[in-house]
Amino acid sequence: MTIEYPSERWKDYALIDSGNGEKLERYGSIFMSRPEPKALWDKTMSQDKWDAAIHTRFRPGAGFGKAGKEESGTWERLRRMDDQWQIGYKLKDGPAMALRLGLTSFKHVGVFPEQAPNWEYIYSSVRALGGSPKVLNLFAYTGGASLAAKAAGADVTHLDSVRQVVTWARDNMERSGMDGIRWVVEDALKFARREERRGNLYQGIIMDPPAYGHGPDGEKWKLDELLFDLLKTVGHILAPRDSFLVLNLYSNGYSAMLGETLVRQAFKPGPGAVIESGELALRDSYGKVLPLSIFVRMKR
Repeated sequence: MTIEYPSERWKDYALIDSGNGEKLERYGSIFMSRPEPKALWDKTMSQDKWDAAIHTRFRPGAGFGKAGKEESGTWERLRRMDDQWQIGYKLKDGPAMALRLGLTSFKHVGVFPEQAPNWEYIYSSVRALGGSPKVLNLFAYTGGASLAAKAAGADVTHLDSVRQVVTWARDNMERSGMDGIRWVVEDALKFARREERRGNLYQGIIMDPPAYGHGPDGEKWKLDELLFDLLKTVGHILAPRDSFLVLNLYSNGYSAMLGETLVRQAFKPGPGAVIESGELALRDSYGKVLPLSIFVRMKR
């Protein structure tokens, strides 16, 4: 198992400090404080210095602690800032991606910076395949992974169940000077099953499923109940050779070994397959490591 971090080349993002259930981050020129349940240690900075640095702080609201709504709340603005702003991420040996950010009622801002190593893996994997391989990005959010695949020349299908999020991803594509991504607003499992019936195959599949969610027609998604079914279905639409898979999981209690076992059981990879798993983490400026998700990657 490996632990991977965003490259120090990325100057538009930094985890400044973490502790006491919070994290202090910088996105471009904007500093913010958000709840972080995994930051179980003490803050290194004093609370006064922490408060003096931030433009905005997220306050958990009525949904806090409720399944599927645990991250709802409001932002308290302490200093002048725009409602939306942009940061960049330059792929290693590749072009720069533009990512629009904004404050949402679910604590998110439009990017998960710990995903940068996955973006690099996707970019290099597509380039290694050559040509215009078909890549499917499920639960694709605002499209960092889709942009990485497109930048490498892939024919990308970007799927999310929330139309506003897909619109956000399209904006990121246009800001990045790219075009041609296929946009789909649908339930991920329903789409994958339909692609299986049609016999469609992809050379790359990316999945970042949430713990809970809803499809556009009210379909209910619960990770513990549906993940293995989704993986088995995806196993039928991932090309058996010259292909790659990226699975990312945020759910508390899921380990890299659990994720790897799920992939091995769902895909039954042959002897030539290469599978790696590990954790994606951020390191604050004081050296404290904050693990945030687990990943499983497969090439065959």
